[in-house]
Amino acid sequence: MILDGKKIAAEIRAELREQIEALRAQGQRVPKLAIVIVGNNPASETYVANKIKACAEVGIEAVRIAYTSDITEQTLLTEIHRLNNDETIDGFIVQLPLPEHIRESVILSAIDYRKDVDGLTPENIGRTVQGMPSIISATPRGIRELLARYQIATAGKHVVVIGRSNIVGKPMAILLMQRAYLSLPNISAASFGDATVTICHSKTQDLAAICRTADIIIVAAGSPGLLTADMVREGAVIIDVGINRVEDISSPHGYKLVGDVDFENVSKKAAYITPVPGGVGPMTIVSLLQNTMQAYTSKQNKSL
Repeated sequence: MILDGKKIAAEIRAELREQIEALRAQGQRVPKLAIVIVGNNPASETYVANKIKACAEVGIEAVRIAYTSDITEQTLLTEIHRLNNDETIDGFIVQLPLPEHIRESVILSAIDYRKDVDGLTPENIGRTVQGMPSIISATPRGIRELLARYQIATAGKHVVVIGRSNIVGKPMAILLMQRAYLSLPNISAASFGDATVTICHSKTQDLAAICRTADIIIVAAGSPGLLTADMVREGAVIIDVGINRVEDISSPHGYKLVGDVDFENVSKKAAYITPVPGGVGPMTIVSLLQNTMQAYTSKQNKSL
């Protein structure tokens, strides 16, 4: 069965739109998101445009703040401090990657965790580890939501996470191993959490054997077709986070987008599987909107 990220993301956007329309009806201001982009990376420009479009669809006010690639680290830090102190901004992100002369760790650490709607600051990661209220990284949050809405339980299951990035792999593993009290509210679904988690990466030995023991496999390695059918047991759940451009002369663009999973063959064995595109991607963007709404609400009731 296909885990349709487009469909679920549309449902969530409708829910957010209804919440924001209710705020307007009550005479309250709507949530506001700022997106900082440095340089003119084509992929980053596309991502930012998609995020701003998604905000408009649900009624979130979005502002794009652009800087040239020669901006100094100190100037960017000054902008972050300004956004931290701007009461009209509920959340903001700094679009990655940044130019080589700017240290991502320094920039991310400077963001107020209460406005960190990407969920990447050390404070938010640490609070997530400890089970405290936090803003969760957008992609792991989207995967959690997708599994919950398809009523796929993780409690007691063996989940293999391939990839150990700070954006996906590590926070995903943390969420999966947490106690089930982190289950999503207002969803009639199996609880999320309480999984037995194995993290695999480029130095893992006999990856195929480990994957064959998994009930759920989440692949975020950035390697086209890494997970093949012989690595998957019958009835497994497969979440493909990868999005890779591979040459395709039959395509008008000269390339096609594929995931980290050999979809054609793995889908024949999997009970559930996400497509690329149309699976995790839409869930990541809508999770950013949910995080913005969370930051807005948390500011009102001081819950973060």
